[in-house]
Amino acid sequence: MRMLWKNIKGLVGAYESPPSRLSGSEMADFPVLQNAWLAIDAGKIADFGPMETFPGIVDWTGLEVVDCEGRYVLPAWCDSHTHLVFAAPRSKEFLSRLQGKTYHEIAEAGGGILNSARALQLMPEDQLFEEALVRLKRAIQTGTGAIEIKSGYGLDGEAELKMLRVIQRLKEAVSIPVRRTFLACHAVPEGNWTAESWTRYAVEDLLPRVQAEGLADYVDAFCEKGYFGLEELALLLDGATQHGLAAKVHVNQFNALGGVAFCANANAVSVDHLEVLNPEDVEALKSNAASGTMACALPGCSYFLGIPYTPVRELIQADIPVAIATDFNPGSAPSSNMERVVQLAILKMKMLPLEALAAATLNGAAAMDVSDRAGVIAPGRAANILVTKPMDGLEGFAYDFGEHAVEKVFIDGIEV
Repeated sequence: MRMLWKNIKGLVGAYESPPSRLSGSEMADFPVLQNAWLAIDAGKIADFGPMETFPGIVDWTGLEVVDCEGRYVLPAWCDSHTHLVFAAPRSKEFLSRLQGKTYHEIAEAGGGILNSARALQLMPEDQLFEEALVRLKRAIQTGTGAIEIKSGYGLDGEAELKMLRVIQRLKEAVSIPVRRTFLACHAVPEGNWTAESWTRYAVEDLLPRVQAEGLADYVDAFCEKGYFGLEELALLLDGATQHGLAAKVHVNQFNALGGVAFCANANAVSVDHLEVLNPEDVEALKSNAASGTMACALPGCSYFLGIPYTPVRELIQADIPVAIATDFNPGSAPSSNMERVVQLAILKMKMLPLEALAAATLNGAAAMDVSDRAGVIAPGRAANILVTKPMDGLEGFAYDFGEHAVEKVFIDGIEV
């Protein structure tokens, strides 16, 4: 199928030779080609350019011409942090929070991650897959064109492997890039486990099995008070290195424990959350910003839990590359809609529209090592692209916050 989109008000994130990431100061210069055209052939981007130099149409055979007057066209979202595979929602815990209980109080009473683990351990793999596939397709329908999915709700060996096998099946079921993360240290399981003993079990027993079955691209840990500290993080990352796996790590959601600097020095692909930052954290990220660890903010979690937002302006001013993602999970961020994340980034983290769009696309792709396949519009890439409603400007993503700016989603050049 061949398509020509003409009179595009602004073609966003289009490159002949795309960069792998944009640093903080570069994000506001995410390219927008005004009054543009875009050609799609067999599900891939064929070419693009300004209307004033449009070469004309030589072969009309099988060509569909689409007038995009007043509309923006941009790359599909790249959601680099999700917990999409789970067994049950946690709406009762949401009610408890409305009644005044904190995230930590709910967890100490046996809720939170432990609650999700109990439900997941009981659910058969096929049912877990079918329900997760529905969620994944819903995310794609709202514009997600690349995604990372974590385990971590198993909290025993077989359940963690079950989750990773489900993620592998999801990867095989869709055409968009899917990255797989073994969230080895999410919470300390019930029983006689400690943070140290569970981490050693994950490294010594589970990691070899994960590697043998080829089930993960990354490892992850929740580095936080009451969960896992720097000692456990060091043990996990050392084990991951031995098995050829990189790291993407939860850090600084509630407390700054030194995890940011540790992960940056260990060349982690990303550090995620960062609601709490100190000058040492910023300096550690700045020191390897050119090709190192990506800072990933999760504004949907801040919104839903009522906790501080990541101080993204500090990161951008320090010239650190920033990505944004949904953190989609049943407890603290139960939404897979990346457009809402972009909206929150603009409204609550004071990102400029182009900064937020760069963070949700190009830098999101870099935060899960799929820059060669996603995050931009470029010749030869899959035509995974979004079309907005008619808008005065890109600030429309946040200005009319009750409306959806994205009107159509295309995956491999086909509207979903």
